[in-house]
Amino acid sequence: MKKVTLPFLVILLSLLLLIPGAVRADSGIIVSDISAQVNFPADITFSMTAESDVSITDIRLHYSIERASFAQVAAEVYIPFTSAKSVDAQWVWDMRRTGGLPPGATVSYWWTVTDITGKKIVTEPSPVYIEDNRYDWNTMQQGQVTLYWYEGDNLFADELMAAAQDALVRLADNTGAELENPVKMYIYASQEDLIGAMVYPQEWTGGVAYSQFGIVAIGIGTTQSQLEWGKRTIAHELTHLVIHQLTDNPYNYLPTWLDEGLAMSSEGELELSFVLALSWADANDSHISVRSLCSPFSSYVEQTMLAYAESYKIVAYLINEYGSEKMSELLDTFKQGSGYDEALIKVYGFDMDELNTLWLSE
Repeated sequence: MKKVTLPFLVILLSLLLLIPGAVRADSGIIVSDISAQVNFPADITFSMTAESDVSITDIRLHYSIERASFAQVAAEVYIPFTSAKSVDAQWVWDMRRTGGLPPGATVSYWWTVTDITGKKIVTEPSPVYIEDNRYDWNTMQQGQVTLYWYEGDNLFADELMAAAQDALVRLADNTGAELENPVKMYIYASQEDLIGAMVYPQEWTGGVAYSQFGIVAIGIGTTQSQLEWGKRTIAHELTHLVIHQLTDNPYNYLPTWLDEGLAMSSEGELELSFVLALSWADANDSHISVRSLCSPFSSYVEQTMLAYAESYKIVAYLINEYGSEKMSELLDTFKQGSGYDEALIKVYGFDMDELNTLWLSE
């Protein structure tokens, strides 16, 4: 989610003055009717009523999104109002301006109210559970994976859950990486339904991994072709969550070729369309270098197909030639915030340029 500065909204990197303890009973201020109404995925409306024996002069809303982070971050919103002894306060968090939240996310919020004498009350934090209540969700859990779906029978869900578990086994075999925290998978009945659950999505989006939240959302129909595509997509997106949990650090990101190559490997054998992309690159001597594949992939379809295919082959080369233990060591090195060349040299003894030569000559 992009960080956007809104009027009256301050992003705080320290919560020392904001995290509330017990409500001050001697403040003389009463806060009631606290609520948060979710209009998924567009907005959340926060409301409350405050009363005091003297005029209330300041009301602030504070909220914090629960997600993996290396810094405690809260937002503070100043609520404009007319000073009075009894006040109704409301604020709408418009996610069309800040970016949306996935289904399954949680937001904590609390209020600070101050009167004209300087007395203050801070309410206890309350949770807001972000759910897509447009659908009647079914639930299935196995291990640390919870599957949510609303269209299709239990056999449909069983196949998707089996695909998730198989992908986790393949990933552990290839890299030693395993889930550290529980994950949620939301299966929408179509791409259109999935897009309807997002704020300003790309029109081609079929699946997305919200790595900081441990959440995957995918649009999968119940036809056999959609099911087969969905199982591969589950493996792909779930791998992103596992690798993020394993390597997340405040200093550096994984090179894109490694992140996407591992996700492609979890899907199984390379599909024909990607094989053809590699064959075309071989015939025209137009491969993308490993160094270039560290950056986000091209928006052009042909180049994107080739980038994914090469990432798969590069990761397959490293695993087949040097084994899963070395791949596990590489991921652990990246977790320490290592640079790309530095990590490869430490684990394998060569940098990205040498890796480029090695996998192409395989």
